[in-house]
Amino acid sequence: MNEIVETTWMGHMAFEAKIDGYSIKMDTTPDHGGTNFGPRPKPMVLSSLAGCTGMDVVSILKKKRVEFTSFRIKINGEMTETHPKYYNKIHITYEFTGNNFEGDNEIYAKIKRAVELSSENYCGVNAMLKNSSEISWEILLKNS
Repeated sequence: MNEIVETTWMGHMAFEAKIDGYSIKMDTTPDHGGTNFGPRPKPMVLSSLAGCTGMDVVSILKKKRVEFTSFRIKINGEMTETHPKYYNKIHITYEFTGNNFEGDNEIYAKIKRAVELSSENYCGVNAMLKNSSEISWEILLKNS
């Protein structure tokens, strides 16, 4: 399967990417010649990782009949100091809220397994990044 992304310069440092009919604008900060017209490209990679693993985890948890009221993914990417700058350390925090989640070892085990499956088997973005980045994760459970 081939993916085609068309990206067009919009002036200054801004670009617009067309993906499957959707438009995503990217830019950088004024100190790098941009106008803050959109997010920077590298954080969008972290966003792609969050979306990819999030979709996997939700799909797996639906099959395991784990119901939650909210789910948020926070990613902290640590950038190298020298060029080419890239994320050499990535930490993913999976935050779940649900009825009586805190201290529920059975729920935690199911969520942990879903995260492991995403990380090890399913998330293609994770697979692309793991060769250049140390990727770690944690799970936080909260009561609704």
